[in-house]
Amino acid sequence: MNRWDGIDEFVAVAETGSFSQAAKRLRVSSSQVSRQVAALEDRLHTPLFYRTTRSVALTETGRTLLGQCQSLIAGRDAALASVNVADEEPWGLLRMTCSVAYGEMFVMPLVTDFLQRHPGLRVEVDLTNATLDLVQGGYDLAVRLGRLSDSSLIATRLAPRVMYLCAAPDYLARHGRPTQLAALAEHQCLIGTSDTWILDDGGREWPFKPRGRWRCNSGSSVLHAALRGLGICQLPDYYVQEHLRAGRLESVLDAHRPPHTGVWAVYPERRHLSAKVRRMIALLKEGLAARPEYGGGSASLGRLDEGGDLGGVLDSGGAFDP
Repeated sequence: MNRWDGIDEFVAVAETGSFSQAAKRLRVSSSQVSRQVAALEDRLHTPLFYRTTRSVALTETGRTLLGQCQSLIAGRDAALASVNVADEEPWGLLRMTCSVAYGEMFVMPLVTDFLQRHPGLRVEVDLTNATLDLVQGGYDLAVRLGRLSDSSLIATRLAPRVMYLCAAPDYLARHGRPTQLAALAEHQCLIGTSDTWILDDGGREWPFKPRGRWRCNSGSSVLHAALRGLGICQLPDYYVQEHLRAGRLESVLDAHRPPHTGVWAVYPERRHLSAKVRRMIALLKEGLAARPEYGGGSASLGRLDEGGDLGGVLDSGGAFDP
């Protein structure tokens, strides 16, 4: 018996939620999937699924095993893909994660385009503002925003990202325009997902704890409140630039704007990237950097090495991700 027997079937059932859907994905019969999973459970001496006539659910052991098996499959596929990768057509399952708002607005249209180009590919994307463990969760790729900390993951910069402090003209007319950092403490602040705003003070980071009577973990809602004149907000370019150009919002304290924090493709360190990950990163870099606020792709993103890696920068702690 091959030690891989049952692993592909187990992961397919766990990811699709049924034996019949797993069989369709693997292009085998449902009975074969059932036999392979049962044989795997026999080898492990423990059930991996709770089965009823209507549903299939992972046991605690199954949940523990799933992430490890997804990583094994991804590693196996990456090893096979390292042969003649230059001409390889992306195939198999690509699992990604991204924040909700940015993913809906910018990433998913590019992912959909990528899927249409490659009929042998399947894509699963988790849109969440939680920072997921890519290795434990079996993810091939994440798109993350903000400042990245050191870790064992690899990050490729896809596009710049500019943070703005801004408010409606009506609010500034009523409460005055702050001209120095300390003056922010006197203003109503519209608070999103971050408890701390990072600003620049003569080349040094200046953390500011915003205070106000309005808070919501939705960037769109923060924007709406700012447009209504309820206070000063800190939001990324893709939320506010249209309103800044139209005069519905005004930027303040521009000299203290934090450095561009960037949009990043993040992935587990592997010796050979599979074609599906490598080409998805290339498409994301091309598509995101071509957005109008970055001059249609003319913005300099800095020099990357041939593989596009910036090397062990990662974990999105400190990132503002509305």
